[in-house]
This record gives sequence, C-alpha cells and structure tokens, in this order.
Amino acid sequence: MSVSGLLLFCFAGLIAAHELRAESTVAEHDSRSAPTESSVTFSSVHVNGPYIAITFDDGPSATLTPKLLDLLAAHHIKTTFFVIGENVAEHPDIVARAAREGHEIGNHSWSHPNFAKMSEEGVRSQLRRTDDAIKSATGLRPTLLRPPYGSITAREKRWIHDEFGYQIILWDVDPYDWKRPGPAVVRNRILKETQPGSIVLSHDIHPGTIEAMPSTFDALEGKGFKFITVSELIRMAVAQPSHAPPRTRQSAPTASTPSPSPSMIPSQRPSPSG
Repeated sequence: MSVSGLLLFCFAGLIAAHELRAESTVAEHDSRSAPTESSVTFSSVHVNGPYIAITFDDGPSATLTPKLLDLLAAHHIKTTFFVIGENVAEHPDIVARAAREGHEIGNHSWSHPNFAKMSEEGVRSQLRRTDDAIKSATGLRPTLLRPPYGSITAREKRWIHDEFGYQIILWDVDPYDWKRPGPAVVRNRILKETQPGSIVLSHDIHPGTIEAMPSTFDALEGKGFKFITVSELIRMAVAQPSHAPPRTRQSAPTASTPSPSPSMIPSQRPSPSG
C-alpha cells in the first residue's frame, strides 16, 4: 500500500471511530433521560411515616360525590378523585368544588374504555377531552392518569407520559366495592390491606362505598394513618432499603385483567375494579 493510501485508510478509521463514540454518547444520554417504569407508574409508595392516599374513581356523581365531599371536609381529609370526562362535563360544579376544597383531580378517561384494546389516536382523544373538561372546571390541568380497569400497555405508558406528562396511578388496596358487598365488607377490606404508602381504590358512584367511609376514616385515623393526595404521597417517596423484604399484598392490575366499567351491570363485570 502506498503512503497516501495508508494515510487515507487511517483517516477513514479515525472518522469511523469518532462517529461510533458520538452514537454511543447519544444513546447513553437518551438512556439517562428516558423515564423509567418506576418513575412513571405507581401502585404504592415507600414512605417514612403513616401516610396513605385514598382515591375515588368514576365520578362525579350528582348525589353521592357532594355527600362524600361533606364527609371529607368534616374529617379534614384530602383525597384524589379520578374522574370520567363525561361526568365532569355534566357536573363541572362538583369537580370545581372538590378542587377548591383541596382535593386532587386526575384523568380517568372520557367514557371508561379499555385503553389496551384501543388505537393510539383513540386513547389520545379520551385523554385530551377529559383533560380539557377538568381544565375548564377547575382551571388546572391534571397531572395524574388512572387508566380504566388499570389496563394499559407499556408502550402507552411511555407515549402518554411523554405527551401529557402524566404519572400512571394504579393501586395496592382494592375493596371490590363495585361488587356492592355492603359497607362493613368494604371497610374491613380497606382496614385489612392498608399500610403506609398505600394507594386505596374506591368509587364515589356506589352508595355502599359512601356509607362505608365514615367508619373507615375513623378506623384508619385510629390506627394513626394520615391522609394525603396521591401527588403528595409520591413527593414523599424515599428509597426502599435493598435488604427490605418485598411488600406482600394484592397485585396491581394488568392489561390482561380488566375491571368494570361504571355502566356494566354486576353480572357482566370482570375483576378487578378500576
């Protein structure tokens, strides 16, 4: 090989090496900046202290949600409502009241479909319409999403977080109140499963759930629990010690186990709820 040929070969090699390093740097940066599953999706939170988040899905209800708001005010409890866009559009004053009284409002879709079985554009429409309805009622856009039935794919979590900025909120305590087992059963299930950092699922569209709440709140307060919103709970998160045993409780729902729609009659409803 001539001297000029050797120099050309070496120069080409240097260019290739530089491009490879640049691609590696970009990939490393993308990996660092991309949100992780643990920073986007929450079914419970590791906290130092007796803090829990009670959540209510599928409202607002014209009659039951105001009763619940009265009860929450009497107990000085702040909670998180995951609302259906259609219901927000019908009862914006109730959502406005909840926000005004310090409760957090999250997106729970427009009409409670199964996101995992929908097109991206269909999901986007559900989220955007509800987002706009909440903003119109409260003046604020939501930062949390609870997918109906807890059903959502990994890909949907990523693009929804990127596009809307939502954190995806599931749960670790489920009293199955949608089955209407009676107030005492709802209360006992919540008391049995709740521990510090829990996100408790319930629904403000079932009379039995509202009936269960006074004694449930009293019992939880008697155990020393303190009630905060989901976003407050997430902000209080601390790293879990590596030697700590895993939390043993009901698994969060997956895309393959949908939960009931508010419009389903009991005989049609799958499990679990959400």
